[in-house]
Amino acid sequence: MSSAFTRRKISLIVGALAVAFLASPTAAGKFPEPTRDTPRAAARDFQTAVLAGGCFWGVEAVFEGLEGVGDVVSGYAGGQEKTAHYEMVGTGRTGHAESVKITYDASKITYGQLLKVYFSVAHDPTELNRQGPDEGPQYRSAIFYANDEQKQVAEAYIAQLNTAKVFKKPIATTVTPLQGFFVAEEYHQNFLRLHPTYPYIVYNDLPKLDALKREWPELLKKAPTK
Repeated sequence: MSSAFTRRKISLIVGALAVAFLASPTAAGKFPEPTRDTPRAAARDFQTAVLAGGCFWGVEAVFEGLEGVGDVVSGYAGGQEKTAHYEMVGTGRTGHAESVKITYDASKITYGQLLKVYFSVAHDPTELNRQGPDEGPQYRSAIFYANDEQKQVAEAYIAQLNTAKVFKKPIATTVTPLQGFFVAEEYHQNFLRLHPTYPYIVYNDLPKLDALKREWPELLKKAPTK
């Protein structure tokens, strides 16, 4: 396992600066709600979303904290199954991006709300082929849509955020049809929960969870009642 992590550069200063960018208030105040969204389901309805926003460790942990999200899996999207292996993806030549597959109950959280968290605290959507200390197309910002409805919501929200100049730079996120999602190696799953003191996690990902709690407390999983 240790050899696989040699590709994960630990840059304390760069990582801290990258995270500090996330969830910063816009000039208008609170990060805007999507003006176009999927309808809230009337009854339990499990759907999936596949998003890429840099290293999947922190992105996975962010979405696991949301009410209505049942499961989040780290994996690869954008390339072929035969190249969906960490060491190969790390070359930047496979077409894959480190991604997460989110299974959520559409009666409790909408696709647009997932995107709101994705753009505001999960990563910096203005970075092109990098996130914090990680560089290469495997760390690109990408939405892999499963249907036309997801495509339309994603494109509309990007246009909304760009028009409102929420970020100082244009959003670099690509919106691409999902051709396949391939689960990453077992040691990548639940990495933040299992290794909360790992230096990369401490400086790059734990601040994202703090931002999530600060910016979107109403979307967090509710503590079980006794």
